Amino acid sequence: MTGAACVVFDPSLTQYDFGPTHPMSPIRVDLTMRLVQELGLLDKTLVTVPAPMASDELVGLVHTPEFMAAVRRVGADPYDIDETFGLGTTDNPAFVGMHEASAHVVGATVEACRQVWSGERTHAANISGGLHHALRDRASGFCVYNDVAVGIQWLLDQGAERIAYVDVDVHHGDGVEAIFYDDPRVLTISLHETGQMLFPGTGFPKDTGGPGAEGSAANLALPPGTSDAGWLRGFHAFVPPLLREFKPDVLVTQHGCDSHIEDPLAHLMLTVDGQRASYLALHELAHEVCDGRWVATGGGGYAVVDVVPRAWAHLLAIVAGEPLDPQTPTPDGWRAHVQTLLGRTAPFRMTDGRTPAYRDWSQGYDPETWLDRSINAAREAVFPLNGLDPLP
Repeated sequence: MTGAACVVFDPSLTQYDFGPTHPMSPIRVDLTMRLVQELGLLDKTLVTVPAPMASDELVGLVHTPEFMAAVRRVGADPYDIDETFGLGTTDNPAFVGMHEASAHVVGATVEACRQVWSGERTHAANISGGLHHALRDRASGFCVYNDVAVGIQWLLDQGAERIAYVDVDVHHGDGVEAIFYDDPRVLTISLHETGQMLFPGTGFPKDTGGPGAEGSAANLALPPGTSDAGWLRGFHAFVPPLLREFKPDVLVTQHGCDSHIEDPLAHLMLTVDGQRASYLALHELAHEVCDGRWVATGGGGYAVVDVVPRAWAHLLAIVAGEPLDPQTPTPDGWRAHVQTLLGRTAPFRMTDGRTPAYRDWSQGYDPETWLDRSINAAREAVFPLNGLDPLP
């Protein structure tokens, strides 16, 4: 089941660029869109919608005037570093036009939200978005403005009563969680490698929401080395019950694909096939809990040739209601483009050759394993606050 779908994109979104040595290269977005186009999805089952620039008023729904002024100042003179606001750091190097490039990503995500909230589309995506670490007054973790949080706040201001946000990036979605930590209208769910091992060092089961919003933040902190079977076991034990109980008006998701075994910045071991399985599950949940109203964003992912384009092409195909057969060959023209541009051999198929399977939580809990202890701790912390039984 699906409905009309769009991707919000124009090539100028790749101007969000920290420079040639930074791991978050905008080429990953370009290669994804080229792959999707050559696979025949664009403008057939997936309409491309131009990305507007966000106004200061829109960015200011979440971010402070002082921070926005600092971003403008540093973007006008990248040598005017201001680490007070997290700008000009190793993670967030200054670049010319930083405000404009960041506001453009915000505008794209808000447009995706508008498309869904207005009913023009059932599903909408912005793969350049998902900049989930940015805080109200500080850039963090490759993220300047928090496009996801602005989109969620915009939806609330339009009259949405409940928004669920699910973040499957390998890093904790700390910025979105922090911004809505005291707001019971927003349920934030993050599945990530434990902060014991990985930036930003947050997102533990005990973090369940502020006063008056207890249970509105849900965190599943996974052990390093978790692969498809364990990750999907955790996802299905944790996410569907919370979404079904919360009954959101809109589902907003962040799809950082840095959980892949080949990603250079983290330690989970998913395949493209496991990631695809999570996208399918979220699509089904959107139709089950909120009549299909689904806004999907990108996020992290630093294996920019071998992983990101294939993972997000699968995501966009699912958004379009036309899931790709994992055995689909990558188009000759796309591989030739990668070879010409980067001198690299691109993957030949849309699969890593795995068929994801997992053991359902109802089949039993093994306290001897770190994974099951993590899942159990997450359920015990937040399920009772949402009226759910944490027992299998």
